[in-house]
Amino acid sequence: MQSVVRVRMRVGNLPHELTDFVGRGRELAKVRRLLSESRLVTLTGLGGVGKTRLALRVAADLQEDFEDGVWLVELGALAEPHLLADTVAAALGLRERVARSPLPLLTDFLADRRALIVLDNCEHLVVEVAELAQAVLSACPEVRILATSREALAAEGETVLRVPPLTVPDPDESSSLRGLGQYEGVVMFEARARSAVPGFSLTADNQATVAEVCQRLEGLPLAIELAAARLRALSLEQILVRLTDRYRLLTTGTRVAPSRQQTLRLCIDWSHDLLGDRERALWRRLAVFAGGFELDAAAEVGGFADGELVDVLGSLVDKSILIREETGEVARYRMLETIREYGLEKLTEAGESELLRQRHQDWCERLTLRAEAEWIGNRQLEWLARFDRTRADLRAALEFSVTAAAEPDPALHMVAAIYPYWVSRGLYSEGRYWIDRALARADGAPAGSRVMALCLGSMLASMQGDVPAAQAWTEAACALTHPEDDPAVFAFAVSATGYLATFSGDFARATECFEESLLTLRTEGGALARVGTLVGLAMASGLAGDSQRAIACHEEVIALTASHGESMYRSYSLSMLGLAVWEQGDTTRAEQLIEEGVRLTRLVDDPLGLAMCLEILAWIAADQPERAAMLMGASAWVGEAAGSPTIVVRDLFGHHDRVVGESTDAIGRAAFEAAFARGRALGVDAAIAYALGDQAPAETSASAPTKRLTRRQRQVAELVAQGMTNKAISQQLVISQRTAEGHVENVLTKLGFTTRAQITAWVVGGAGQEA
Repeated sequence: MQSVVRVRMRVGNLPHELTDFVGRGRELAKVRRLLSESRLVTLTGLGGVGKTRLALRVAADLQEDFEDGVWLVELGALAEPHLLADTVAAALGLRERVARSPLPLLTDFLADRRALIVLDNCEHLVVEVAELAQAVLSACPEVRILATSREALAAEGETVLRVPPLTVPDPDESSSLRGLGQYEGVVMFEARARSAVPGFSLTADNQATVAEVCQRLEGLPLAIELAAARLRALSLEQILVRLTDRYRLLTTGTRVAPSRQQTLRLCIDWSHDLLGDRERALWRRLAVFAGGFELDAAAEVGGFADGELVDVLGSLVDKSILIREETGEVARYRMLETIREYGLEKLTEAGESELLRQRHQDWCERLTLRAEAEWIGNRQLEWLARFDRTRADLRAALEFSVTAAAEPDPALHMVAAIYPYWVSRGLYSEGRYWIDRALARADGAPAGSRVMALCLGSMLASMQGDVPAAQAWTEAACALTHPEDDPAVFAFAVSATGYLATFSGDFARATECFEESLLTLRTEGGALARVGTLVGLAMASGLAGDSQRAIACHEEVIALTASHGESMYRSYSLSMLGLAVWEQGDTTRAEQLIEEGVRLTRLVDDPLGLAMCLEILAWIAADQPERAAMLMGASAWVGEAAGSPTIVVRDLFGHHDRVVGESTDAIGRAAFEAAFARGRALGVDAAIAYALGDQAPAETSASAPTKRLTRRQRQVAELVAQGMTNKAISQQLVISQRTAEGHVENVLTKLGFTTRAQITAWVVGGAGQEA
């Protein structure tokens, strides 16, 4: 009997398309072909021509060719070139707990993976993106990059494809109603018009007007979107008249921009001029948001009363200025980058740029302070999700606060409030970057705020193993504070000293510091500081061999966090407490604690914490060697998928090596490695189900083939049945020959076959139709 496990689900982060994709058949085929020949393909063209939509459709079509995922990295809102590699790593879900540059983290993670990375809106970072692309591609032979930019990256090995506008009828030639269907611009206008006015269709009466509108707009998708949305308020004829008048008026001057660039600008100008004063004001004010916004943010920054705001937002959505999306139960709005850039121009023209950036910073500061106050509480998961959604805006607010804000306090307030989020997401380097910049302009800020920032930077550096930096920051913090100044701030500095001692290996000193700090923090300071210090004391005690004290600390953390409905710190203490009581012989309680920790790590999206729980469960299952091996394999894959090839706890007290040795002795090295491999193949959801006993891998006969082929694998099987060679298959599917060979090998493996003739017999026999 051979265990057959569920292969992990397709990984990646591509968004779902909100509107139908129109046309682009030639471009789709060409981009797919270029990606099969070149590892770096850049789609260029002016804003609004459809580069992003084309890239996303190609990426979606190729998902089955990249077993390690197709990943979108949106760069339009990134204003800090220094954070480019961090942004790419975060988009891939990587989290690192050691001090290192994010670029080596990326290249190490992708070194043996087959993945496609889509870098969107690179035009303001072309030099940095080119350098990153070359570093990744030179170190990762199975990675390909598809970029979109208004200009080429000028990187070595880059293939550039200029994205043309959609096809439109020739103004000098007449087209029949049936003939208009061959023009992509007309098809798109009809589709978007139908969304604006249900029941709209091309008719003999309106075909000439539609054709002329599309001609005027020169096939630019964004311009067509804006014009079609106007059908809610204007007739086709009115739209055409207004376009004609504007073009006649504005093209008689001395504009030097290329024709199509003028066309897009004129169309956005026209859309802007048709708006009322309230709509124009809200457009330019909301352009200050870097990554989209929710209703409360629009109200606070836009300066509109709630009742009025909803009406104006709805009007801007109707006119395609704003895009409305659903994120769970939350309605969220965003602008295309071209529309946002236009809004920022209008904001500057209105003399409101500084005011709105200040309002935006103030809103972000209030948001982060609310999150900090509620972090140890039942809204923690909501705040994690909210910060995930607003990360680009938090960066924009921090950038303003460290460069243009009148006072240094907001920057210090925000870095302190965002700190637990950076920890939860493994964004240690980014946290240190912003803390360093906030401190660089902190002259005149209250000493307590500076001490808090120095301590947080020290703890991030300590957790990364960067002891020299942690020591410098800790010493600076301690020099600024005294017990009589602010007892809670002083206690926090002592706690930071405890973390430095822990990661320096001085556990006795660490224990002293944490205990001294807790004498104050139990009565003063917030719950967050108290919990963090208790976790530190538990860690130092455990490493010093004082399991009783470690258990008492973890139980106090669990009691405190459970009473508040907190999840992040509780999941860590549950797993560590489970380890400790298992070491004392209480296996039943240990399993219960760690299984609860598994559920919480999934809730807070903490893959490193999950990997740790799976590993400890493997140790507990040492008397079931196959289960232990599978759990170790699952732990290894989850940790690697998060960017950490080794989980620190794996070697804690030698348990990992001991369990590997015992399991190998019990079932043999080959059986252990096979079970370990099956664990690696489970994927996150299946691994959690297996760990919790909710689902076990199915047992089936070794001779029974697994017929669940992917769509692309079924295509390959059918082409093999037609007698095609790997080269012919690659040409037919517009993929590389190496990729075709890989697909054939995967089909053979899944079906349990050894020859192409067996695949042919399987397809001819009709079995492939059941796959």
